[in-house]
Amino acid sequence: MGDYIVRATAAEGQIRAFAIDSRNIVETAREKHDTSPVVTAALGRLLTAGAMMGIMMKGDKDLLTLQIKCSGPVKGLTVTADAKGHVKGFADVPQVMLPPNAKGKLDVGGALDLGVLSVIKDLGLKEPYVGQTELKTGEIGDDLTYYFASSEQIPSSVGLGVLMDRNNTVKQAGGFILQLMPFASEEVISSLEKKLTAMESVTDYLERGFTPEQLLEELIGEFGVEFSERTDASFSCNCSKERVEKAIVSIGRKELNEMVQEGKPIEVTCHFCNRAYEFAVEDLKKILIRSK
Repeated sequence: MGDYIVRATAAEGQIRAFAIDSRNIVETAREKHDTSPVVTAALGRLLTAGAMMGIMMKGDKDLLTLQIKCSGPVKGLTVTADAKGHVKGFADVPQVMLPPNAKGKLDVGGALDLGVLSVIKDLGLKEPYVGQTELKTGEIGDDLTYYFASSEQIPSSVGLGVLMDRNNTVKQAGGFILQLMPFASEEVISSLEKKLTAMESVTDYLERGFTPEQLLEELIGEFGVEFSERTDASFSCNCSKERVEKAIVSIGRKELNEMVQEGKPIEVTCHFCNRAYEFAVEDLKKILIRSK
């Protein structure tokens, strides 16, 4: 079965919720970037969150970028998502090896360490919206929970999980986002907080075979959950030779001319999907002519 996201409300609209099964997305990213287990977990969590946050946007051409710049050995993560369930991403340093953390889990917090999380929304306006927050734990779910509260003033709970198999492939991946609306009652807020305090980890539920729908039933079923939408989700990169050509033009005529003079083909690799595009010297000459 392919990955998908469900959208729901509960408590007569006082809670809005999203949940996703993202195992295929995270495994595709692992394959494309040959990430180590701890980087797979870190990038996988951000991809999982990005896919859910992407479908929160309304416009077909709206784009969301989640970017982490950090002092840990992974250096940074970048994820881009649209409103249709397409997401892609990469790690600055894909191969990082760290011992398990104190709980015996993959040390995502140690891989990231201190840093800044940026949320960039390109909604087709003159300037994109940019929200930033410091990394509080490096666990990504906690950091996004803090971002929603501090930058968007939306009390939220973000749960993300990636479980690796013994052969270092992705066994489970998924997550949820729960958000309280401004008119949520104290009773609902208190009951939800108690529920979240007592819950297991996301990967525990996924290991027990929970679907996104069942995950939300478990978390907010007592409030009368109503599902409104299901969206297929996938790792999808829209790179092409034409797009890469535009990037080559942007480096300037002087540099382009130097490439032609060297008389050697060049290869340009997409950061997001690792696809390589080769340009022969004749291609570069044509690009140089068109750039006049």
